[in-house]
Amino acid sequence: MSHSGSTRYDSAARHMERTIARTCAGARGVVGLVAVVAAILAAVPPVSAAWLAPSLAIDLVWTGLFLRVARRRERIPAWLVAGDAAITITLCLAQRHLVAGAALDGGSSWIAGLVTMTIVVSGVAWRPWAAVPAGLVVAVAYLAGMRLASPYQDVAGTLGIHLVQILAIAVLMTLLRRSAASADAFLRDSARAEIALVVDRLRREDELRQVGSVHETSLHTLTMVGLGTYEGPSRTLRRQAAADLAALEELRDRPRARYAPIALDALLDEVAGRATGLAVRRRLTPETVPGEVAERFARAVTEALANVALHAGVREAELVSSRRDGEIRVEVADAGGGFDPARVPPDRFGVRGSILDTMRSLPNAGADIRSGDQGTRVSLWWRP
Repeated sequence: MSHSGSTRYDSAARHMERTIARTCAGARGVVGLVAVVAAILAAVPPVSAAWLAPSLAIDLVWTGLFLRVARRRERIPAWLVAGDAAITITLCLAQRHLVAGAALDGGSSWIAGLVTMTIVVSGVAWRPWAAVPAGLVVAVAYLAGMRLASPYQDVAGTLGIHLVQILAIAVLMTLLRRSAASADAFLRDSARAEIALVVDRLRREDELRQVGSVHETSLHTLTMVGLGTYEGPSRTLRRQAAADLAALEELRDRPRARYAPIALDALLDEVAGRATGLAVRRRLTPETVPGEVAERFARAVTEALANVALHAGVREAELVSSRRDGEIRVEVADAGGGFDPARVPPDRFGVRGSILDTMRSLPNAGADIRSGDQGTRVSLWWRP
């Protein structure tokens, strides 16, 4: 069976969020370290060492935590963004103890760098309805801290810059998320179309095998008649002719729609062979199901294998199909790190849309996901 081609659905939005998390982690790490160095080099009166030392210690610890957490997640956790904003706001309000007057006048203090970074982090990690207010609070805290340190400080220009940053990031992320959503819709449709093509090809192959078998049997019967094997009426010949006619009528009446039967094991074998970057061990029980059912199984298995390749941290998976108590079951298992299904975000189309909803929207079918330290097992079932 050919396994040419490797197109499969892989969320563009998921990749974007992961890239954002890693990029923000790196940028926040660099800005945090640069801020510490700049603060030490600019530590001249009226900067207070009693205030500066613990502030820099907090910044260093937080920078390390931010870098560690953000790099390991698919998206930046909300609590991490909120914590970053809280620390930056606190530092902003304490500027009179942490920043020299010359740095305040030029708007080039080490806290100014943290403010810009925090606005960027909240803007890319949160939706505009949360990111814009958060950015405004950080900007206002920065300006309030400047005024506390220097009452006659002109803050209008700085406020304008921050407003432009906040709005520009909100608009940019809105456009990027819409583009990712459009790309995901296209990828989902492409993956479904590919599975449908595979289903049609396997169905045609099955029909050709059946036609060939009936043709061979009928031709054999006619040949025996033509050669005079039966000199008179024969009960054996009558039974064989009736069987051949019934087979031909069954082929004639067989439905051609998506509900026409298809070999599920052959389809799943094809899907497993197309999994990118993953070795899939297969134990597939021969089973024939309606075409629509086969497509649902194939779509769910495609997404489950994609999740293993992307998130499990392993390069092997197991695909098993069987019949238990009259129920057809398909399972995808891996020995990766696992995850908590209850904490999967609502907008994660892969788990809910391509696996759970795909199977549960089919009558007499369902799906379940169990995951833990020993790995993940996706169970799919359908009862004829």
